[in-house]
Amino acid sequence: MIPRYPFVFLLLLSAGCARQKFFQPDARPDTAPLAATADSARVTAGRHYQRGPIGRVLLGPHHRQVWTQPVTLPVLKVASTVPGGLRPGKIGGGFQTTSMTVLTSTGQGYALRTIDKNPYRTLPKVLRHSFVLNLVRDATSAGHPYGAFVVPPLAEAAGIPHTNPRAFYVRADETNLGPASALYQGRVVLLEEKLEGETNIAGRLPGATALEETDYMLAKRYQTGQHTIDEATFLRARLLDLWLGDWDRHEGQWTWAAYVQAQGGTRWTPVPQDRDQVFFRFDDGFIPWLASKVVRKFRTFGPHYESIEGYTRNARYLDEQVLTRQTRPAYLAAARDLQKRLTDAVIESAVRQGLPREVYQREGASMVAALRARRDALPEVANEFYQQRARHVLVAGTDEDERFVVDRLNDTATVVSVYRHFKASNKPPRPDSLLYRRHFNPTETHSINLHGLQGKDVFELRGKVRRSPFVNIYGGPQEDLVIDKSRVAGMRRKTRFYDTARNNTFEPAPELKDKTTHGVTSHAFDRDGSGR
Repeated sequence: MIPRYPFVFLLLLSAGCARQKFFQPDARPDTAPLAATADSARVTAGRHYQRGPIGRVLLGPHHRQVWTQPVTLPVLKVASTVPGGLRPGKIGGGFQTTSMTVLTSTGQGYALRTIDKNPYRTLPKVLRHSFVLNLVRDATSAGHPYGAFVVPPLAEAAGIPHTNPRAFYVRADETNLGPASALYQGRVVLLEEKLEGETNIAGRLPGATALEETDYMLAKRYQTGQHTIDEATFLRARLLDLWLGDWDRHEGQWTWAAYVQAQGGTRWTPVPQDRDQVFFRFDDGFIPWLASKVVRKFRTFGPHYESIEGYTRNARYLDEQVLTRQTRPAYLAAARDLQKRLTDAVIESAVRQGLPREVYQREGASMVAALRARRDALPEVANEFYQQRARHVLVAGTDEDERFVVDRLNDTATVVSVYRHFKASNKPPRPDSLLYRRHFNPTETHSINLHGLQGKDVFELRGKVRRSPFVNIYGGPQEDLVIDKSRVAGMRRKTRFYDTARNNTFEPAPELKDKTTHGVTSHAFDRDGSGR
C-alpha cells in the first residue's frame, strides 16, 4: 500500500538502498594541490549535507548551512601543532566517530576525532544497506560541527572543569598518523587533551591525584564511606548542559578527578567531556519531527527549552546516582549563580571566539540571543529539573556496616540519615559518623529507595504523621535489621522491605509491608549503569 503522504514514499523509494559514497572525499572544495608549507586551508565540515528545498522540508534544515559553509582552519602538523610533536597511539572511538589517542613526547594524551560521523555500525545489519542508513547519516547535520569549541570559555566562567578542543584540517597526503592515516586524510578533526589517567593530570587539574572513568568512581563510592562525590559541581555542570541543550550526557561522557581531603577520604569532582551535541537542531523537518515524538531525547536548541525530561533522558542513571543530596534551594542557588557568571559579555566572547569567522557572521547573533534567553530562564529550568529528580530518590549506603534512620517528623518533613560503623542497635549513632542527611517533602517526593548494599545494616523508622513518602528498603545480601516504629495515616503501608526471607530480622509493624522472597533479586544493585 502506498503511504498516505506520497512525497514521503517517493523520498524513501528514491533512496532505495544506502548511498555507497555518501561522504565528501576531501574537506577542501578546491581540488588544487595544497602547498606543502600551508598553515591553513579552506574547508567545509560536510558538503554532503546540502539538500534542496524538498529535502529541507522533509529532513529539516538542521545545521546544513554551517556544515556546507567554507571556513578557514589551521592544518594539523603532527610534528609541531603541540610542543614536542605528536605520535600515534591507540585507535578507538565509538560507533560513529573515528578516534585515536595521540601522545606527546612526555606521554600526555590527546584525542584526535573526526567531526563528521558515520552511523553505519549503530544500525542492525539488516538496515545497513537500506534507506534507513541514509536517513540516520543525514541526521548528523542536526549537530553543530563547531559547537564544542564555544563551550570552554562558558565552562570556565561557570567554574566547571573542561577540556579545550581545537579544530584542524588533516592534509589529504598526511602519513604521520601511522596505520590510521588513511582514516583522517582530508578530514576536519577535533583535537583535545585527554583527561583520563594520572599522566594527563599535570598542569590541568591542580591538586588532583587521579582521573578515572565513571564506573571506577562509583565502585569506590559504594565500597566505603571514605569516598564522596562533589554533588554541587555536578549539579552546576548539569544545569550548564541544559542551558547548552546538550542531551547526550550519559556516564561515558564524564571523567572524575580524585582529591584527597584534609580530614581523610577522597572527594570526586566531575570533568565533563565530549560536547558533540550542544546546540542540537532536530525537529525542524517533517521526518525528524515525527521521530522526535517517539524519541523525546532529540531536543532542539533555541531561545526556549523544549523538554527537560528529553534533555536529561540519557543522563538519568548518573543523575540518580549522584544528585542525591541536593535540595530545591540548592538547585535554585546554582541556577542564579550561573546567571551571574554567564554575563552577556562572556556569552558574546565565547561565541565569537569558538565559531569560525564565517560561521559567526552567519549565525553568531542568533546563537548569542538564544543563550541569553535560556540563561534568563535558568531558575525555572532548575526548579523543573529538581521536581523531576525529587520524585523518586535513591539513598545508597556502602559495602560497610551502616545505620539508616528515617524520622517521619511531620506531614511536610521526612528526614533520612545514614551513619557509618554502628556497633549496636540500642546505642545512638555518633554525630561524627554521619554520612548522609536530607529532608523530604511528600508533596515533592513519592518514594525514597534505601539500599544497604553489602554489610550488616540497620534500618530504623519512627514518627507518627498523616503524610509521608514511601520508603522502600533493600537490605542487601548480608544480615540486616529493620525496626519500624513509625505510623502514617491511611490504609496503604508506607514502608516496604525487599530482601530474602531468611537471615534478616524484622518484626511485624503497622507500617511495614513484608516484601521478602526466597530469591535474591532484591539484592541486585546497578553500580555502573550496565543494568539499564
